[in-house]
Amino acid sequence: MKIIALILLILIAFIIFYIFSLRGRVGFADWSQFKGYYYAHRGLHNKTNVPENSLAAFSRAVDKGYGIEFDVHLLSDGELAIIHDSSLLRTAGVDVKVEDLKSEDLKNYFLEGTAETIPTLEKTLSLVDGKTPLIIELKTSGNNVNDLCERVYETLKGYSGAYCIESFDPRCIYWFYKNKPEVIRGQLSENFYKSKTTKAPFVLKFLMTGLFTNFLTRPDFIAYKFSDRASISNKICTKLWKMQSVGWTITDENDINKAKLENVFPIFEDIYP
Repeated sequence: MKIIALILLILIAFIIFYIFSLRGRVGFADWSQFKGYYYAHRGLHNKTNVPENSLAAFSRAVDKGYGIEFDVHLLSDGELAIIHDSSLLRTAGVDVKVEDLKSEDLKNYFLEGTAETIPTLEKTLSLVDGKTPLIIELKTSGNNVNDLCERVYETLKGYSGAYCIESFDPRCIYWFYKNKPEVIRGQLSENFYKSKTTKAPFVLKFLMTGLFTNFLTRPDFIAYKFSDRASISNKICTKLWKMQSVGWTITDENDINKAKLENVFPIFEDIYP
């Protein structure tokens, strides 16, 4: 009986630790600037003449009244490029790593067979100019976390529009937690056990799927893959601790309606909600 009681106590202690470790920073962010928007994934692009993460896609999103989600990489000269993949093979047809380029090189790479080239964060901010809220994903490469975060912050600190940052890499969230707590920050995640594109050790998948880095990073919001949102850790964060929920990437009108009912900020693609 004593052994059973001890096991039960250990189990209860673990559950309590687990629940409290997931709590983020609640009550800091002013979500009024972000509510009511649908967020165009990599801008309002299409499959014909408006490529993803292009100034044309961002301009269309602004014109249609959508918020915008986009991705940021650090270039070799310290500037910031807006593109999703580190390799340009899928988007520009050349197997070049964007982190090896300088900002002056970007004009040489054309997106998806159009005249659009890879924009910088600075040009993107100038285009949007506070007209719509931004969800900015930080894409790390190797050990460039500190340099990436520092440059992103320096570029954004004079921007007057509404924005927040997010990343799959908890080191980015931790950097803002320690160095620039005034910036709204969010942890990106999904059920990594189901992911066919993520190759990572089991332990890392366990930690990231379960949002176990929250106790170190204290994010303001959780950006979870919408189809995986039933994850118990995501539920604890968003339902018990009342952290803001962001859902990606929604491609169906029915899911848009579900997101609205569940108070999830929807990041969408291939539809016009």
